[in-house]
Amino acid sequence: MTGNDDDEVDPADVADDGSGAPSRLGRVLLGIGLAAQASEDFRDMNDTVEYAESAGVPVPEVAAPLASGTMVVAGLGIAIWRLPRVATGAAVTFLVGVTATMHDFWNADADDKSGERLAFFGNLAMLGGALVFLREAYK
Repeated sequence: MTGNDDDEVDPADVADDGSGAPSRLGRVLLGIGLAAQASEDFRDMNDTVEYAESAGVPVPEVAAPLASGTMVVAGLGIAIWRLPRVATGAAVTFLVGVTATMHDFWNADADDKSGERLAFFGNLAMLGGALVFLREAYK
């Protein structure tokens, strides 16, 4: 250093464009996880529709496949970082809407409480990751 304060770089001034390995790895893992989880719904869409219907989802025969398809596309968008604002926004919107309404373990029967609690906190973790990448998408 020359002693000139202008030569020093403040870490807060360095832009994190999300291209670093940990961020890239995190995006790929989150995106693939979201897409894979949502694609499982297609394996037995009848059960998925019945589950949505039991939770009071309107028009579940349309809403369930639409939501699952949206999450597959959003997850892949996050993983490959294409249309990141749309992809992360869709994931956040889905997870905010679904987490508390579909996995309300506090209202679940004793037999279902543990599974719903696990799904709730799993969705909460995915929501946290999606929020981090949503912020990154707007940098």
